[in-house]
This record gives sequence, C-alpha cells and structure tokens, in this order.
Amino acid sequence: MLSSIYQPTTYATRSHYPTVSTPTGTLEQQVGNTPLLHLQKTADSFNIPRTVQLFAKAEWFNPSGSVKDRAALNIIRTAERHGQLRPGMTLLDSTSGNMGIAYAMLGAARGYKVKLALPSNASPERIAILRAYGAELILTDPLEGSDGAILVARQLASADPTVFYANQYNNSANWMAHYFTTANEIWQQTHGHITHFVAGLGTSGTFTGTTKRLKELNPDIRALSMQPDTPFHGLEGLKHMETAMKPGFYDEGLADENVVVRTEDAYEMARFLSRQEGLFLGISAAAAVAASINVAKTLDHGVIVTVLP
Repeated sequence: MLSSIYQPTTYATRSHYPTVSTPTGTLEQQVGNTPLLHLQKTADSFNIPRTVQLFAKAEWFNPSGSVKDRAALNIIRTAERHGQLRPGMTLLDSTSGNMGIAYAMLGAARGYKVKLALPSNASPERIAILRAYGAELILTDPLEGSDGAILVARQLASADPTVFYANQYNNSANWMAHYFTTANEIWQQTHGHITHFVAGLGTSGTFTGTTKRLKELNPDIRALSMQPDTPFHGLEGLKHMETAMKPGFYDEGLADENVVVRTEDAYEMARFLSRQEGLFLGISAAAAVAASINVAKTLDHGVIVTVLP
C-alpha cells in the first residue's frame, strides 16, 4: 500500500499559538525613531573628504511617509489635553500636502473629520491620498501657493468656531515635536558627535525644534537653515522666507547660517540620489542633501546631519 505524499498539517489550538516576538504596537507608536542613513557614496561622489561624514534622517519611515507625522501627532495630542479637540470635532488646517496627509491619517485613526485648504496645483497623487483617507478638501488659488491656503483656512476657522483650527504655522506644538523627538534621536544616533545640522524651512518646525534642543545639548553645533533661492521656485513645501508669510514661531536669528538652493540643483540631486544611492526622494529632501553637500565642501572635518522630510 502506497503512503500518501501529502500529509495534512496539524494546527495548534489558539491557546498554544506562539507569542508574537516581532515589534508590535499602534499606528501612533510607529511615529518617529527613524533610521539615520550614512550617505558616504554621495559624499565620495562630490569629493568630500572622509573626515567629513554626511548623514540623513529617513523620515519616510513614518506611517504616512513624511516627517510631518511628528508635528501632526503632537498638535493633535496637545489639543486633546487642553480640551481644544474633542470627539466629533473637525480638524481644520492649510497644507501644501504632507502635513495634510499626516492629519488625514491620524484623524482617521482617532475618529476626527479633517478639512484642509490646499493649493489646487498640488500633485494628483497627494490629492488622491487625502481623499482616500476621507479628508474634505478646499482647493485654493495655485498662484497664491501655501500662503493663499493659509488665508482660506483662517477664513474658514473664523466662520465656524466649532472646528479645531490646528494652525500649524503658528502652533508651538509643531516645533516642540522635534524638540522632544527628532533632536534627541539625532543626538543618540550620532553618539553626540553631530557638528552641523541642516534642515529646510517650510513651517520651520523641524528646524526650530531640532536646533533648539541640539544647541542645549551642545552649543557648538552649527545650525544651517535651507530655503529656495527665489520666491518663484519649484521646491514644494519650502518657503522663501524673505517674501513669504512667516510662521509665528520662525526665529530668524536661530540659524547660524542660511543656505539657499536652486530648484534646478534640487532636481539634479534627486536624479543622482535615485540612480547612485537607490534613494527615491522628493524634491525638498533632495534640496536638503544638496544644501548639506554645499556645507560639507567648506569643512575639513565634521558630522553633518540633515532631515529627508
């Protein structure tokens, strides 16, 4: 008699299932603690000496894919603690894209409706993501950019006092998210060896919060803010501060130096990083790397850290 070549699997009863050993947790617990990438190949390609190390925080590891998860989560939690955001309420704000996606994701997870003023020339992909999360979109004049969206959000907030106006450009919970998380992660990941911090300016929350904390840990750390070289630029999410509406917590004197990046250079860097490093980044992230390379070229030694938002 031939024995069967198929032996049915005997499954354990539920009480005998093994304990899950991989990291688990809620969606919100996945925000932060992002990897720090060593961009040695990029540094070598631009003839940066090996005594100058270039690192970048990979913020796309956050659940919604950007650094904005940190600020959005802290804004929501802070508003809840202060009784400003309660069950059944709608969260309202303006956005150029990523912050809105973070709001929409967290709003869905926490049971809030989300209403966003967004320039109508935002990418179709971003608009599709926001709508997939259930956000209500108010598309604003593309010629007025993010500043126009801010004005529309303010008008909507004034007309409807029942909403929670998150006001990311003037909400201290924005930059404090980076003071308590991003900066401390960078300090720990570099074992306190960071000498230069580079970040772009949009709301300026990432730069402000991270810089304030890093300078408390070591006042000798140099902080360099990055922004577009002209008011008419293609660096989505970044502001040309001289001509834009300045965020309420933006401190012009906080940066030790301001670095400008041309849109063309950011696009060129994005192509380089995808083909040479395998990093498929957005333009604002590529601009941050371009700015960091410019800084690295002026140094004989140092540890530069930037944020890929």
